[in-house]
Amino acid sequence: MSRAVSLYVGAVFTYDGELCEVVQLDGVRITVRSAGDKWRTVRLAEFLTGVSAPALADERIDAALGPALAGLSEAGRAELAERSDHVREALSGYRSGTAELARPGEPRPEFDPARPMADRYAAKAAELGIAPRTVERWAQAYRTFGEAGLLDARKIVSRRTSVDPRWEDACRQVIAERVRESTPTSSALLMRVEARLEEAHGPGVVPCPPRATAYRHLARLAKGTNALRGSAKARRSIAERPKGTYGRLRATRPGEFAILDTQSLDVYAMEPVTCRWVKAELTVAQDLFTRCILALRVTPVSTKAVDVAGLLYQTVTPTVAPLEWPEQACWPYHGIPQHLVFSEDEAAAGVRLAGVPVCPPETLVVDHGKVFVSAHVISVCARLGISIQPATPKKPTDKPTVERFFRTLREGLIQHLPAYKGPDIHSRGDRVEDAAFLYLHELEDVIREWVALIYHRTRHDGLAIPEMPGLALSPNEMYETGIAKAGLLRVPRSPDLVYDFLPVHFRSLQHYGVEVGGLRYNGPALDPYRNSDSPYGGIHTGKWPIRVNPDDVRYAYFQDPADNRWHRLVWEHAPGLGTPFSADAAQHARRLALRAGDRRPDAGQALAELLARWDTGMVSDRRERRMAVRLAAERQALPMPEDAAEPVTGLPTLVALAGGEEAVHEPIRPVEDVRGDDDTDEEIFDSPDDDFYADAFEVLP
Repeated sequence: MSRAVSLYVGAVFTYDGELCEVVQLDGVRITVRSAGDKWRTVRLAEFLTGVSAPALADERIDAALGPALAGLSEAGRAELAERSDHVREALSGYRSGTAELARPGEPRPEFDPARPMADRYAAKAAELGIAPRTVERWAQAYRTFGEAGLLDARKIVSRRTSVDPRWEDACRQVIAERVRESTPTSSALLMRVEARLEEAHGPGVVPCPPRATAYRHLARLAKGTNALRGSAKARRSIAERPKGTYGRLRATRPGEFAILDTQSLDVYAMEPVTCRWVKAELTVAQDLFTRCILALRVTPVSTKAVDVAGLLYQTVTPTVAPLEWPEQACWPYHGIPQHLVFSEDEAAAGVRLAGVPVCPPETLVVDHGKVFVSAHVISVCARLGISIQPATPKKPTDKPTVERFFRTLREGLIQHLPAYKGPDIHSRGDRVEDAAFLYLHELEDVIREWVALIYHRTRHDGLAIPEMPGLALSPNEMYETGIAKAGLLRVPRSPDLVYDFLPVHFRSLQHYGVEVGGLRYNGPALDPYRNSDSPYGGIHTGKWPIRVNPDDVRYAYFQDPADNRWHRLVWEHAPGLGTPFSADAAQHARRLALRAGDRRPDAGQALAELLARWDTGMVSDRRERRMAVRLAAERQALPMPEDAAEPVTGLPTLVALAGGEEAVHEPIRPVEDVRGDDDTDEEIFDSPDDDFYADAFEVLP
C-alpha cells in the first residue's frame, strides 16, 4: 500500500480534529468544508502541517525503516543492493529500473518488457534457484516500500530466546522484591526464582535454562538495578526513580525557587560537650536559577526546626563578610546596590557583603521532614509571603541540583578534611574518627568559605542561557545574568525580622517576671502587664508569647502589644556570663547537679555554680572545659541585633584547595599560662590539642 495520498477538490481529510472536504485549491490557499457546513480558508503550507488522511479499516501504522537500513552491515547492504537489481530487472527489464541507464546487453530476452510478467518472474526464479512465488512477493514489497521492503526480517528482528517467559517474569519479581534487602549472590537469587516457580506452577512445569544461560539472562535482567553488585543505597535510589519522563522545576530569575535539603556529611566532627567525635548534618538553601548557596547550617546528629528557621533568616538577610575572606570570595553585589534591601545599620560605608544574596525566595521546595514542615517554619514563611512546595517523598529527582551540590561538596572539600569517612562503609578507613579535631562550628566555617571561594566561582555544566547554550557559567555569572534580565525581588524587611524566626513560648507574667525552661527573665517592659492576662486567644488564652533563642538563653524577647516594639528580657544569672549560653548548656548544668546528688536541682543555682567555675578557670573536667570553649566561640543559628558578627578563620585546607592563595590571619599574641587547670597526664596526652584549648578563655575579650 502506498504511503502517499492525493490532494484534490473533493478529497476528504482530517484537519484540526474535524473531517473536512476540499472544495477549492490553488497554489497558495485551500478552502475546506467541515461538518455543519463550516468553511475555512487557510494557507496550503499551514493546512499540510496539521492535516492527516482518514485511516482505512485495514490500515496499520508501519514501523520506521530507517533504523533497519542503518543497522545493516557492509555485506548486508551489498546483498540488499543485489536483490534490488534482480527485482528491478524482473519488473522493467533493466537492473537500474529505467532504459536511460541501461547496462550493456539489457534488456535480456527472458526479461524483455514485452513479455508477460509471470514469464519474467519464472525466468528470474530459475536464475536465482528460488520459487516464482518468492520473486512475486519481492516485487510486491518493492512496489510498496522500495528497497527497504526487500530486507530479510530474520536479520533485522532481535534474536529470539529459548528461555521461558515465565522464568524471566519470576526473575523480575524477585529482583523487585529484594530492593531493600542486602545484596545477594546470583546463585542465591536463582534459587529463589526456582522456588517461586515451583510454588506458582508446580515442580518441573516451567523449565529452567542451563546454568550458564541462567546467569547470562539474570545479568541482563538486573542491568541498571544494582541487584547483584553495587551499593544497596544506590539500588534503593534507582528503584525510587520515576518510571515516566522526568519533570523539573524551571526558574526564570533569581529568588523564584529556593531548594532546602539536609544531608549527612561524610566526615566526623568534634562534639564540644562530650569531647568525642559525632556525625554532622548539613542543611542548605540553594537558589534554583543560579545554583547559589543562599544559606547553610551544620548541626550535630540531626537538624532542629530552629536551625531551619535560622537557615531561612540567612536566606533573606545579607551578612557581613569576614575580613579573613579573600576579596574574590565576595558575592557579586558591588555596582548594583539599588537592587539590595538593607537596614540602615547594615548599609554603613566600608561594609563588604558576604555570600547570602538578598533575594528572598517566592517558593521553597522542601522534603517531608518534620523540621521543614513544622508549625514554626510554616508560620515564618507565611509572615514573609513565602509559599512552601513539598517535594515528592523518596523522589530525589525533585531536588537534583541540591543533591548534586552535596556530591560536589564531598568530592571538592569533605574528602580533603581530616576524619573523612567516605561515602559508605566500604570506603571507610581504619579509626578515622580519631582524626576528628574540627568542632562543628569550625566545620561550618570551612564549608562556608569553600562555597564562597570555590563553588560559586566554578563553572557548572547545568547552568546555561537559552540564547547561548554552549556558554559555561558559574553561579556568580548566572546571578549577574539573572539580575540583568529580571532584577531582584524587593520584600519589606526591618531589623525586627529576626524575632519572627525565634520559637514562641506562651507563659504567664508574674511579679518576678516570666519563666521559660526553668530560667527566669525580667525587664522594665513587663511592668504594665505583670499578673495580667494577654489579649491573645486560642489554646493559650491569657498567656503572653515570649521568644527565646535556643543558642543564647541569656535573653528572652517580648513584644509590647501597645506599640508592637520588641524588648529584651534578661535572665537573672546573665550578668555573670559574658558569652552566649545555649539551652544545651543549661541542660548539661542540671545533669551535673543531679550527678552531684541533688535530687531536685535548682536550675539557677546549678548554672550559677557552673558559670563561677568557668569564669575563674577552675573547670572540673575536660567535658566542662570543652563546653566552655564551645560557648565562647559558638556561632548562633539566629544572630540577634545586639550581637556583633563573629569573624571566620581561614583554614589551611581551603588555602590549598584554592590553589595556594594565602589567607589573612590576625597576628598571634602571647598568652599567659592557665592557672587552676588540674588535668592529669593521661588527659593531657590523650588529645594533642588540650594545651591549646586550655587557655582559650585567656584570649577571649
